[in-house]
Formats: sequence, C-alpha cells, structure tokens
Amino acid sequence: DPYGATKDSVVRILPIVVVVQALIGFSVGIYRRRWRYGSFDEVAGLILASALTTFVLLMLRFFDFSNNPFPRSVIAVAGVAVMAWAVPMIARRVGVDPVRATWLGVLTPLVGGHLVSGAHNDALMIAGMLAAYRSTIETHLNWGTSYLVHDFYRRFLNPGATEKHYVLMGRLTTAGLMVCAALLTYALDTAKEAFDLILSVGAGTGLIYLLRWFWWRINAWSEISAMLSSFLVAIGFFIARKSGMEISTTRSLLITVGITTIVWITTTFLTAPAERATLVAFYKKVRPAGPGWTSVAAEAGVGPSPDSLPQQFLGWALGITFVYSALFGTGSYLYGHTPQALMWTAAFVVSGVGLLRVVPRMWK
Repeated sequence: DPYGATKDSVVRILPIVVVVQALIGFSVGIYRRRWRYGSFDEVAGLILASALTTFVLLMLRFFDFSNNPFPRSVIAVAGVAVMAWAVPMIARRVGVDPVRATWLGVLTPLVGGHLVSGAHNDALMIAGMLAAYRSTIETHLNWGTSYLVHDFYRRFLNPGATEKHYVLMGRLTTAGLMVCAALLTYALDTAKEAFDLILSVGAGTGLIYLLRWFWWRINAWSEISAMLSSFLVAIGFFIARKSGMEISTTRSLLITVGITTIVWITTTFLTAPAERATLVAFYKKVRPAGPGWTSVAAEAGVGPSPDSLPQQFLGWALGITFVYSALFGTGSYLYGHTPQALMWTAAFVVSGVGLLRVVPRMWK
C-alpha cells in the first residue's frame, strides 16, 4: 500500500472499517434481505452504500494524523469480512444454502464494487473491470443457455423431463459454452476482433428485431433465418480476414446486413405467417402503431393504436442524439477541444429539452 500499511495500522483500522461497512450496508437494507441480481432496489442500495462508505472512509483518512496512516487496502479486506458475515446470515433467514449464497454474493459485480468502495484508484479500477467482465460473461452464458435448453432442447428434443433434469442440462450447457468461448480466444489476436465479430453477428438481425413489432407478416422462421444467415456471413468474413484478406469492418457490416435482410424477407414470403388468432390476440394486447398491422387491427375490432409512429421515431432520434452528444461532448472537454465540446453541449441541451417534451406524450 503506498500509504504505508503495517501490521499495527491494519489491526487498528480493520475493526473501524468493518463497522462502517456493516452499519452503512445495514442502514440502506442490503444486509437485511435476499439479493436478486439486477433488481432495481439492490442496485440503488449498493450504489448508495458505496457512496456513503467512500465518503465516511475518506473522512476518516483525512483526519488520521497518526504515525501509522490509514491503509487503504484494509477497505477491501473489511468488505470481504463483512460479506462473509452478512451473506450466510441472509441465506439462513430466507432458506438458501449459505455456501452457495456466499459464492453468488462474491461473484456479483455490484457487490464487488461495494466491497472496495473508498479504496485507492487501482482497487476501484480492478473492481470496475471485473464487474464489466463478470456481468458480460454472465449475461451471454445465461442467454445462450436459455436459448439452447429452454427454447430448443426442452421444446423439441426432450419436452417431458423433470425440472431437475433441465437444471442439470442448463449447468452442463453453461459449462460447455464457457469452454467453447475459451477455445475461441485462441483464434483471436485482439479484443477488437471479438467485438467486431459480435457486432457483425448482431448487425444483420437488428432490423428484423425492430420491424417485427410493426409488420404482422414476420414470423418465427423470419427470425431464425436472420440469425443463421447473419452468423454464417459473419463467420465467413472472420475466416476470410484470418486468411489474409483485407476487408474493412464497415464494408463487412454493410454486406452482412444486406445479405441477412434479403434472406429473412425471402423466408418471410416463402413461409406461412403466424396463426391469425395469435396475431389478433397480440394486437389486442400490444396495439402496435404503424400501417403494418392494418388488416389485423380491422379484424381485432379494438380501434387504431393510441401510439404515434412519427412521435416514436422522433423520440428515438432525440434519445440517440442525447446519449452520443453527452459521450462525445465529455471527451471533447477532456481533450481540450473547445469548439467541438460546445457543439456537442448544444446538441445535448436541445435533444434533452426535446425528450422532456416528447416522452410524457408517449407515456400518456
């Protein structure tokens, strides 16, 4: 620790940090109930606890005038100690295995950020990187396992098995996906290659994921053909680059989108639409806007959609402008590019005012 952590300073400070972590966590409620990953209540509680813990511990360090300074590394140690005490207690209260609950708590990215709140910049940077890494891995593993087990294996290959069997298959599938992902890294030279591959696979399906809400004719085969064609084209470009061909990312993305669009539109017209009763029930429940549901709307007999398609597109454009102007504007200020920063600031303000006017009308 650059602030001179010694055995005496650790022994002196550790109980104080444990008490601060525990009291603040208990006061905001994160040590009194079962954690559900991704719940808004837990996210708000962990963010509040991290902010308060950071403030209190920084104040303690500021007023520490002893010869043995406040060792910042103790903060992470104390956080782990509190976790080891709090998680098993919560688990027993809600009837969950304490050991499994402890592992889940330790591996939760938000909890990791809370454990090192108030620590030095290196610890915060490591916690942020691990949080992003863990959340991305968990998302894709759970997503892929859900597709393979729940949507494919359970529905088509083995529909009559027990829930215990499906849970086992989910665990095996998750492990298999992780192994396959690890093996794929041997074919990648940089992280950008992985990002470009994922972007290329998803680029071809983006259009159909939007249009399926606005056109009744799109069916399940449309989406399946879009996913397969986009994946195959993306893999083809990936292999071509590995073979030495010079293909820009922009060109490969445009070609992927074009080929995928042709494939799924052709598949849509060559296959039967969804059952009419299903389409009518969907329209009655969702009431999508636009001319793509005119025939179904007439059959449903519930009147036109209350939403305005032009207003939705306006809100979409304003939202994109708002987010990207904030990002690019912040970067321009940091690099000292004042004219660009002022331009992005103006776009940020205008789009923000526009969103404040458009969004309330969309959610009436």
